[in-house]
Amino acid sequence: MDARLSLHGVQTPRAARVLSRLLVAMIAVGATLLVVTPWQQTIAGSGRVIAFSPEQRPQSIDAPVDGRVVRWHVSEGDTVRRGDPIVELADNDPAFVERLEAERVQVALTIEQGEQRARVLDDRIQGLEETRRTGVAAAELRARMAGERAAAAEQALAAARAAQVTADLNLERQTALAAKGLTSTRNVELAVLEATQRAAEVERAVASLNAARSELGAFDAELQRTEAEAQTRIDEARAGLASAQSDVAKARAELARMDVRVSRQQAQQVVAPIDGTVLRIVGRQSGEQLKAGAPLAVLVPASVRNVVELWINGNDMPMVQAGRHVRLQFEGWPALQFTGWPAVAVGTFGGRVLLVDATDNGLGRFRVLVDADSTDDPWPSSHYLRQGVRANGWVLLDTVPIGWEIWRQFNGFPPIIAPEEPLPTGTEAIAASDGAGGAGTSGATK
Repeated sequence: MDARLSLHGVQTPRAARVLSRLLVAMIAVGATLLVVTPWQQTIAGSGRVIAFSPEQRPQSIDAPVDGRVVRWHVSEGDTVRRGDPIVELADNDPAFVERLEAERVQVALTIEQGEQRARVLDDRIQGLEETRRTGVAAAELRARMAGERAAAAEQALAAARAAQVTADLNLERQTALAAKGLTSTRNVELAVLEATQRAAEVERAVASLNAARSELGAFDAELQRTEAEAQTRIDEARAGLASAQSDVAKARAELARMDVRVSRQQAQQVVAPIDGTVLRIVGRQSGEQLKAGAPLAVLVPASVRNVVELWINGNDMPMVQAGRHVRLQFEGWPALQFTGWPAVAVGTFGGRVLLVDATDNGLGRFRVLVDADSTDDPWPSSHYLRQGVRANGWVLLDTVPIGWEIWRQFNGFPPIIAPEEPLPTGTEAIAASDGAGGAGTSGATK
């Protein structure tokens, strides 16, 4: 009984009561904060500053010809304008240019001779065509005359045959009269003589006709031979003309190549192809021998538009789309970054996702280009933000309670996708959920 009374008489220390109440209040406040405090989900990536235009990215200046370095006009870090001299080269063979010029003169002379030969052959072709026309015309005229003589011979033969028939009839008539004693022997003899003469005239007319026909055939053959020979000579001249023109074309092509070689050899002074800064000098002086295409220097063009090249994990890539807001922290620029509360971050700059590469780099990482956000503070000037400056970036997703984010991190769930973004269906939804599940465990910002 006394022990029970003693136990009732013991009181909890005031400090313990205050501490317990304070712990309960803190737990309640913490739970409330976990429910109502917002948290910005992000995807982290790192990269560097590059020029958006490929023409404004670092480029190598190469030797246009074989030679050796004689003199540098620039040093590393110098700013150059387009056309400013970079380096002077000299050919390994001092007399090479003179020999090239001599070869070029010979090629030009070959072209001139070929053109002259082509003109002569062209004139010859015209003369041969004119000769063919006159020769064919003369042969046609002779053949026409032979044809007319053949026609006259045919008419003469017809007349001779008619005269022979008359003479034969007269001979028969005189023979019959002589048999009856009505005519003299003299008349019969005269009739025989006339018949014989008429037969001889017929034979002569036949011979003349055959000769005229043979002559006509000979003139026709001569006409064909004249035309064939003239065409053969013309074809030979045209073949020679084509050969001459081909030689001229080959010589012109060779001359063009010679001009290129001479121009390259004369271009011993290499100039800047674009405005920029000399980053590195590769070729050395003191007569170093160089091959055509060997690098001489590295030039960083003056970029007009810089972007940030971020690399993100492939598991996070499906949740990054063009237009997403990004917070950027540049190397060498003082910054205090709060991943979950970008609004209170100091020294970071805004950006927007410009594009996401269609494929990875072979190691499962995807390139994201981020452009400056025109609605945010401007990026540092080019004096500070040069190409190659390292940068960290956080692609902003959606805002969730911090308690949900902690629960998601413990369970490895993916970040929330904005309601306005189209959701995949069917097999695409299954694939997207699998990829997003991996993203929650790999890189979506903590």
